[in-house]
Amino acid sequence: MHEYPVTEQIIRIASEKAKDNKAVKVNRITLVVGEHSGFIGESIQMYFDIISRGTICEGAILEIESIRARWKCSLCDITYTRQPYSFACPRCGQDGMPTDIGKEFFIKSIEIEVP
Repeated sequence: MHEYPVTEQIIRIASEKAKDNKAVKVNRITLVVGEHSGFIGESIQMYFDIISRGTICEGAILEIESIRARWKCSLCDITYTRQPYSFACPRCGQDGMPTDIGKEFFIKSIEIEVP
């Protein structure tokens, strides 16, 4: 449910940027959403389709680039994508620690239409 206010913010930011550039329409918004960002891309998409109605963002394509979380093994000093239900390093089997990779959440780009 916390995707609702975040989606409102995405639409607000895109609308303001479009108006600042005298655009008539937002055609595409590209988001980067990490696996461990705390946000679910499908929920953002659902809310976007509803909240954007009647705005300059209505009908825009919301493209979501998902980033898989990466883990780091302190013994082997490698980063890896963990397997389901396991935190084990694929090289030595020791449990790794999460890194900042996969915590991303930001607007990568906004494509607008100007007259």
